[in-house]
Amino acid sequence: MCRPSRRIDVMTTEPLHGIVSPSIDNLLTKVGSKYELVMFAANRARQINQYYSELQAGSLFNNVGPLVSATVDEKALTIALREIDQDKLVKTATV
Repeated sequence: MCRPSRRIDVMTTEPLHGIVSPSIDNLLTKVGSKYELVMFAANRARQINQYYSELQAGSLFNNVGPLVSATVDEKALTIALREIDQDKLVKTATV
């Protein structure tokens, strides 16, 4: 005898994080193209990583830390994207 399988739908109310928040559509309104967004966020993420490395070494004056509230387990790229989304960083045109 074969029983039909039961499907149980579980709705979660947890907020989505990562690339979903902040949304790509919102981030693209802050810069001119996807390429600019990637370069801008990657450069800022490197600065944040360098800040944390220097913080462990005891030096605090070479790089600026996160401009938004961040937890210990957040990746530097996520922090950089949130900074861009919250207008803490603004991309200026280079000549």
